[in-house]
Amino acid sequence: LTILQDTREQCPLRFSPYVRVEVTCLPTGAYSLQGFTDRVAIERKSLPDLVACTGRERERFIDVCRRLQAYEVRAVVVEASVLDVLAHAYRSRMNPQSVLGTAIAIWADFGIPTVWAGDAATAANLVERFFLRLWGRAQEQAA
Repeated sequence: LTILQDTREQCPLRFSPYVRVEVTCLPTGAYSLQGFTDRVAIERKSLPDLVACTGRERERFIDVCRRLQAYEVRAVVVEASVLDVLAHAYRSRMNPQSVLGTAIAIWADFGIPTVWAGDAATAANLVERFFLRLWGRAQEQAA
């Protein structure tokens, strides 16, 4: 199993030693799976990143979401919880309801679910397990 990490990732997820990570330029998203780059894209966001995508970087983020729509399997994985948003556990003045509203909008308008992982370690675990499941299913279908 080889996880592909985009070259633009500034603070990459730390996966287990059981998977290989290859840094490459992905057309969309922060992570994909080798052999599935045309079908799978995961965008990763820290809480400050997500808040910025709700405000000053909204148009850029919406462009990313439009590109993600083309993938069979896509998601935004957030290194925070909904409770972190509601508690306003970030520096921006952005209203927590606006942040959550953006997450709901990308799900409703673009079909891109937001996975609230809670923290970076859990985000890495969830992405790795998700990719492992996709990879395993593909191996079964090929057999």
